[in-house]
Amino acid sequence: MKKVMMHGFSGALMAALIPVAASAQVEVSVGADVVSGYVWRGQKLGDAAVQPGISLGWKGLTLGAWGSVPVVTTADAKEFDLSIGYQIGKLSIGLTDYWFDTEGVTPRYFHYAAHETAHVWEATVGYDFGPVRADWYTNIGGADGVNSDGDRAYSSYVQLTAPFQLGGLDWEATVGAVPYATSFYAQADGFAVTNVSVKVQKSIQITPSFALPLFGQLIWNPSTEGAWMVAGLRF
Repeated sequence: MKKVMMHGFSGALMAALIPVAASAQVEVSVGADVVSGYVWRGQKLGDAAVQPGISLGWKGLTLGAWGSVPVVTTADAKEFDLSIGYQIGKLSIGLTDYWFDTEGVTPRYFHYAAHETAHVWEATVGYDFGPVRADWYTNIGGADGVNSDGDRAYSSYVQLTAPFQLGGLDWEATVGAVPYATSFYAQADGFAVTNVSVKVQKSIQITPSFALPLFGQLIWNPSTEGAWMVAGLRF
């Protein structure tokens, strides 16, 4: 189960959204990715999907909505996430409500009963050191995993991200790990490096006034020995 901060807003959503309206006080952004596969923190969650997002920003405060809708494998779960975040200087904090809808299996959206809800609530804290950004994510409620004793794990994930330029293109290297045992992340029986990835972005000029952003990503999960290559278009 997942589910990036709202895409993992995992930091990715806010960078992906394209500003469409702004004032001195409020900025509204909207965007969508079309991806060849949905891989989240070193776990494959589905095949090709459309992933739209919307955010509203005001004086460091951001409200966001993000989703994922399968376009090939209809058995893949649909996802709908809501987030709130605040940034002051290089420090950011946030809270995300993840929800997955697997037809015929998932409890309805407004079903919040303990031990039955399909929602997962995750708290986030991050700091941008310049060359490297560090983020820590912890599930604080909802459909969390359990530890080796069968107790709620308060599942966590920590990630380091380093942007750089190479060959005139924008790149991003990521290393992520699960710090302690939880069933929420596949095969995380203790500390486990679950996500090593390299991402590159390039804009293809279609007309003098329109460019189509493309991206490709190589992802490895040393813990499960999984590997994926994902490509996408950004609108």
